[in-house]
Amino acid sequence: MSASIGILLKRLRRHASEASARLQYVHFLLFSILIGFAAAIGAYIFRWLIFFFQDILWAQGAGFPDRISASPVWAVLLIPTAGGIIAGVIIHLWGPEARGPGVPEVIKAIAVRGGRIRHRVTFVKAAVTSLLIGCGASVGREGPIIQIGASLASSLARLLKITPEMLPVCVASGAAAGISATFNAPLTGTLFAIEIILLDTEMSYISHIIVASVTASALSKIFWGDFPTFQISKFPFSNFNELIIFFLLGVVAGLLAICFMVMIRSSENIFSRINLPIWLKPGLGGLLLGCLALKIPGAMGVGYDVVNTGLNGSMLLDMALILLLAKLFATSLCIGSGMSGGIFAPSLVLGATLGVSISSSLNMLFPGLALTQGQYALVGMGTMVAGTTLAPITAVLTVFELTYSYKVILPMMVGCITSAMIVRLFYGYSIYEGKLLRMGVNIIRGHEDNILVNVSVVEGMETEFDLLHETDSLEHAADMAVNSTFPHFPVVDKNDRLTGIITLRDLRGYLKNQQEIPGNEIVDTLMSRTLVTVNRNTSLKEALSIFEKTGVSFMPVLDSDGKVSGILKPFEAFRMYRDKRRKNHILSTSR
Repeated sequence: MSASIGILLKRLRRHASEASARLQYVHFLLFSILIGFAAAIGAYIFRWLIFFFQDILWAQGAGFPDRISASPVWAVLLIPTAGGIIAGVIIHLWGPEARGPGVPEVIKAIAVRGGRIRHRVTFVKAAVTSLLIGCGASVGREGPIIQIGASLASSLARLLKITPEMLPVCVASGAAAGISATFNAPLTGTLFAIEIILLDTEMSYISHIIVASVTASALSKIFWGDFPTFQISKFPFSNFNELIIFFLLGVVAGLLAICFMVMIRSSENIFSRINLPIWLKPGLGGLLLGCLALKIPGAMGVGYDVVNTGLNGSMLLDMALILLLAKLFATSLCIGSGMSGGIFAPSLVLGATLGVSISSSLNMLFPGLALTQGQYALVGMGTMVAGTTLAPITAVLTVFELTYSYKVILPMMVGCITSAMIVRLFYGYSIYEGKLLRMGVNIIRGHEDNILVNVSVVEGMETEFDLLHETDSLEHAADMAVNSTFPHFPVVDKNDRLTGIITLRDLRGYLKNQQEIPGNEIVDTLMSRTLVTVNRNTSLKEALSIFEKTGVSFMPVLDSDGKVSGILKPFEAFRMYRDKRRKNHILSTSR
């Protein structure tokens, strides 16, 4: 009777636990809707601020380059300079995290702080980046919107007491919602969050990211209507011989992406050597940008007017080359001087002008090809994004959602994958990974391995283990293997120094043929002398690298005298990583 009651209670507890898990899942899906709503509102306010600053600072015109051309010389020089100084002061005093593209900062927040982003980042990022773009800075609005969405999600999650384990998923959902609201492209937002932001996630969490992304996309239709970001005509691709040209476009785009990233890094190095206060350097970048814009107005701003000109086939070859070079220098100046803004839009501009340049050049050399300029501008956009972000699938899906044409997929895949391969082969990092490395953050499979650097293997090793001496008999070793809970045994000499390893696999032959093996055989004759060990002062990062390279299932930890202090296993090493990361959640405090 009592046994039946016990079984019944266990079943009830299991059902209650399952019901609680299902309820929690539903609650988090509802919270994902809230994240999507908040991110869309943040994107709407951010874009409104950009147009507000542009309207009050510049003359009227059909497009932003026309407004720059219609403004007096003093305005072209002083407005970006003043905007850079004001933004530099705000960033320096209240939000250093707002400096830069935005996406690397979100990745760092997830990897290092478990998704904790200071509440003020939302307001600082929105204010300074909208001011800078409004003043004509050559940066994108997508990266900032991603950071704004992620910051809002982080703040809401902590205000509503979401568990720390789910905080990275919330931040990734906010980032996805941000880019979804920007392009009205929910699939792009979802894949961007998975492929770039949240590199290490479970499949069960993807639904939360999708819900947030779709919610933001639906609200963006309400705010801005159901019209495309870019003026894209149909993509009538039918000549498969052109795939060779798209492959060539991917190669050139990959090389251009490397050049773009090197120029940004060089610009950062140059500005870091200039003996000026850090808050004044964005002003210097704005002044230099203004000087460039006096000759080439299209170098200023987000650059979507330039992209649309390339897509509708009305851009001349010489103008495409000039704008390509101008955008390279303009964006490098802005990012290198410490302004706040993204690189997604500049990458699209570079890709569009590159596609126009290649298609126009080939048409001049081989008139019979009759290449469509807009098609190559479109594929060029995707190849540059793939090269700079090393996320070719996201780039392909982005362009597909902008065109809704299946015919664009094959050329895009050829160009984007080629571009990403060129960058990975000759440069090694995406623009986000490079930025993180310069910030002192090294990402491995979505984890921040700097957490492991200061963790010694001593903290993760087992101190209880069984030893064998090299003079012990095999019979004694077999008895120990049968009665011990450990499958492997360090073997030491008379001075207790490690000389070998013996495992159950080594003893298997003896156990099978125990009657045929002489009783005087000792461990020394059977043990393995090929040792993989670590010292007590070895970092957990280095130990995990050794596990990965050698494939061993355990490593003896030795002290300075060569004596065994403990045993390290991969499972324990990863457990220590999780513990340290959890402690980082607790110790990190929002300000």
